[in-house]
Amino acid sequence: MTERKPPGLDFESWIDRQIREAEERGDFRALAGKPLPDEGPHHDEMWWIKGKMAREGLSHLPPSLALRKEAEDTLAAAREAPSEAMARRLVTELNEKIRAALRGPIDGPPLRLSPYDVDEIAAQWRAARGGGA
Repeated sequence: MTERKPPGLDFESWIDRQIREAEERGDFRALAGKPLPDEGPHHDEMWWIKGKMAREGLSHLPPSLALRKEAEDTLAAAREAPSEAMARRLVTELNEKIRAALRGPIDGPPLRLSPYDVDEIAAQWRAARGGGA
């Protein structure tokens, strides 16, 4: 970061001076001739934001879709849980969130979820590990 703009100096000449000094120091040499990553703004004007969100693991979904996605991820995690107790806990916590969403209005498309049967998920967990139903 550089120093603050001196009073009385207009922005254009101050910025031009900073660019000229950076060029003289060779700060831009490493950038010369390199394409912008991900094909740049020629294909999608939101390319940088989408890339940043992907790198940070962020998403923006309406709450109803976010809960559907969370339900999908939680059920997958419950199937892979190291213990039946953990699988039950994951589904129980998910069910609490689903019930809360069903009690009030939720933004986005219809939720189309209802609480899952914890005992059924636990039986599936046991069956997947050869424990029977």
